[in-house]
Amino acid sequence: MHPGFAPCTRGNGIESRVRGGQAGLPPYLPSLTVTRMEIVMAGPSVLILGSAPNATGAAAWPRAGFDHIVVINNAWRIRPDWTHLIHPEDFPDDRHPPVIDPGQTVIRADDYVPVQNTMGGFVYAGGTMAFTAAYWALGALAPATVCFMGCDMVYVPDTDTHFYGVGAADPLRDDVSLRSLPAKARRFEVFAAERGCAVVNLSEADSVLPYRRARLPQIAAGFPMPVYDTDRVAQVRADEVAANYIEPSGRYWHRMAEFDSAVIDRIDAGWLAAFPI
Repeated sequence: MHPGFAPCTRGNGIESRVRGGQAGLPPYLPSLTVTRMEIVMAGPSVLILGSAPNATGAAAWPRAGFDHIVVINNAWRIRPDWTHLIHPEDFPDDRHPPVIDPGQTVIRADDYVPVQNTMGGFVYAGGTMAFTAAYWALGALAPATVCFMGCDMVYVPDTDTHFYGVGAADPLRDDVSLRSLPAKARRFEVFAAERGCAVVNLSEADSVLPYRRARLPQIAAGFPMPVYDTDRVAQVRADEVAANYIEPSGRYWHRMAEFDSAVIDRIDAGWLAAFPI
C-alpha cells in the first residue's frame, strides 16, 4: 500500500491465481487462489497530455481535476498551467517554452531514464514519449490515477497528425520497441496497478490505448484496478529477464540489431494475453 493512499475495496467475485511474491505476498508463500477485490485508490491524479489533434480539448479543463499535468514535447502550448514538461534529448531548443514559471519543472533524459530502468527499460516499455512520460510519472509522482489525453497514436492519412499541423509521428518509426503499441500499453497498466494506480483514457477518439474510457467528473472518485492474469504476467516477465534486452543509457537504438523482433513479438503477445478480451 502506498503511504497516504486511502483505499476502499469492493468484492467483485473474480478469482485469480496469485503467486507468492506478487500482490504484496511474501515470496516464500505458495501459489494460491484468492478473490480479487475491486480496489479504488484515493490519491494524486496525473494528466499525461500529448499532441494529437484532439489534445486542445484539454485546454479549458478545470485545473482542480488534476494534481499534476505532464505535457509531452509541444503540448506545453495547450495550457499554461502544466506542472511538468517532458521531452527527448533531440527536442529542438526553439520549441521549448520561453519561460518556466514557479511550480513548473522540465523533465529530461537524466531524470526519466533512471526511472524507466527500474521498470525494465525502454525496449520492453516502448520507446515513444507517451509511455516514457507515463512510466516517469508513475515512478516519480506516485499517482492513484494516470489519465491520458491526446496520446491515441492513431494517424489518418492526409490529415493533421498533431494539434499544430503535420509532424513526425514518433510511434510510426521502424523501431523494435514499437511493434505493438497496445501490448506496451497493457504492460504499463500492470506496472501501474501493482503500484495502486489506475489508468484511463480521457480521449473520445480512436486509440491504440486499450484503457478504460473516462470523463472528467469520474476522476475524483477513483477507478478500480484492472483484472488480469497474474500467471501470464509472471511468465512474460520471466521472458523479459531471459532476453535481457536492457540498455542502461536509454539509447537502445544504437543496439537495435541485437534485439530479435521475434522475441519482442512473443513478449508483446504475452502482455496482451494477460488481459481478458
